[in-house]
Amino acid sequence: MQFEKRELKPYAIPVSAVELRKGSVYFSVTFVDNDMRIPLMEPLVFIGTNLEEGDTSISYFQDLDSYQQGVGYQLASDDDHATFIECSNERLNNIFEFENALEVLMRCSLRRKADNER
Repeated sequence: MQFEKRELKPYAIPVSAVELRKGSVYFSVTFVDNDMRIPLMEPLVFIGTNLEEGDTSISYFQDLDSYQQGVGYQLASDDDHATFIECSNERLNNIFEFENALEVLMRCSLRRKADNER
């Protein structure tokens, strides 16, 4: 099996607020270390914008498991174990569509490989 060769940009391309589609799955990619060698990737479902009174340019995401179980934002209780994340539309820098999340992980892989070659 061989993966398609591609040129990676030196920077991440997060999703923009105008691209978000309700019910679509996006991927949060963060790193537990400053050297960006240990990634965490989590699928999140976009559930809407400005869901609370007084919100301005706030995007809301939900963990995939609870979303698939039908847990809704307005009716969720502590017993549902649902996770909701709110994020300012100007700070979506770790939320990606799949291909762009993959590229973040590929750059991480290259950094790790370079470390091992030293």
